[in-house]
Amino acid sequence: MTDNDLTRAEALFLEGNDLMGADACRAECCFREAIRLQPEFAQAHANLALLLEQQGRPTEAEHEYRRAIALNQHLDRTLLNLGALLTVQKRFAEAEAAYGEALKLNPGSPAPWSNLGVLLACRKEEEEAERCYRRALELDSGYSLARFNLSYLLLRQGRLEEGWLCLEARNWYASLEKRVSSPRWQGESLKGKSLLIGFEAGHGDMIQFCRFAAILKAGGAARITLLCHPALKTLFSSLKAVDLLLSFDEELSPEQWEFWIPPFSIPYHCRTRLDSIPAEIPYLYADRKLVERWSGELGEKYEPSTLRVGLVWQGNPDFENDGERSLPNLEPLEPLGGIEGVRFFSLQKGKGEAQAAEAPTTLPLVNLGPRIADFADCAAVVMNLDLIISVDTAVAHLAGALGKECWLLLPDYMTDWRWLTGRSDSPWYPGVMRLFRQSRRGEWGPVVAELCQALAERISREAG
Repeated sequence: MTDNDLTRAEALFLEGNDLMGADACRAECCFREAIRLQPEFAQAHANLALLLEQQGRPTEAEHEYRRAIALNQHLDRTLLNLGALLTVQKRFAEAEAAYGEALKLNPGSPAPWSNLGVLLACRKEEEEAERCYRRALELDSGYSLARFNLSYLLLRQGRLEEGWLCLEARNWYASLEKRVSSPRWQGESLKGKSLLIGFEAGHGDMIQFCRFAAILKAGGAARITLLCHPALKTLFSSLKAVDLLLSFDEELSPEQWEFWIPPFSIPYHCRTRLDSIPAEIPYLYADRKLVERWSGELGEKYEPSTLRVGLVWQGNPDFENDGERSLPNLEPLEPLGGIEGVRFFSLQKGKGEAQAAEAPTTLPLVNLGPRIADFADCAAVVMNLDLIISVDTAVAHLAGALGKECWLLLPDYMTDWRWLTGRSDSPWYPGVMRLFRQSRRGEWGPVVAELCQALAERISREAG
């Protein structure tokens, strides 16, 4: 290899770095050409691996990570990236080994401690995970990722005081912060003030947290504007405490409000604890005319003597834990079809909607999904049903907010923090939410068996 090859490889490497966020295809070409010119260029292998992982090519990425580490065993960041990739694939022993090597190289860095904490939390070794997070913060109190990771562990355990505080380390709302010029609310008096509540995360998160508008209005806020997803805007018009609704794709007047706040920060400033969660159910209401329209339609076609049960079996596929929280298809729910006196209705939208049209004959299913326009429409349908059975997705939050009984199916792996640990009820939706949890990862059979028993018992009670 000539000096010219070396210089050219380094130039291509730098060019690839510059292109990673703008043109992945060209960046990959740069890294591969750099490696062709200099096959032992460890950092080029490492950055190519990261690019491949970002493109959803994990097998190729792992190969390049391991090649980089073989060429240079001192690449602690590459060891962390490999460990994170292996953790996502649930290859925990291999991931732990990678983190262990990273810690040997740089024991004073907070990153490997935080990553190891995530791995341990995935294995439900929560005491050990917490120690790792706190060690990371001892090394660098400003390491926000460790504080954020700790927040989920604390919130899941019901330790809300410190959990809400640690959740403030997130940065999901950075794009919204750029769109408003007013100061962020930090808990000071809102008496006579105007406030913008921004949007965060998904539809279900906003349905859960929109309840806090009433708390802030009761605390003195003169005018509240709520920013939400477009599909929620009509539904949220039933929030009495909200004076103006905007969808996030609408233009914002930067100086229209005296304060703004992202919704996940409100419980921190309101000092919300398990015994003070605002849970006056219902706090959302379906449009009366829509309810009547669906009542007429369902009443004409389906006998009123049967129990009407809505089903949702899949969530947003982009959610990081969707492979665990969603059912692969309707097959696991087939035993429900053997219970007499029940009529099942699909409320499934998006992914899984086509499955409803081809439901197994053993689980007769009325497919309402294609006719549901938005969450206001879905709310009206829910109010015409007796029970919702759902995986952990927005419709479950909708049912809870409407005060409709909901049976929620929860995965054993990475159960979302808001459902806490080991409970069969929810303080967020008291009296209407019943939790059915996997006892072992990936096993929905026992959960559905428990559902069948509960459903049969309910029908028996109502008949007797």
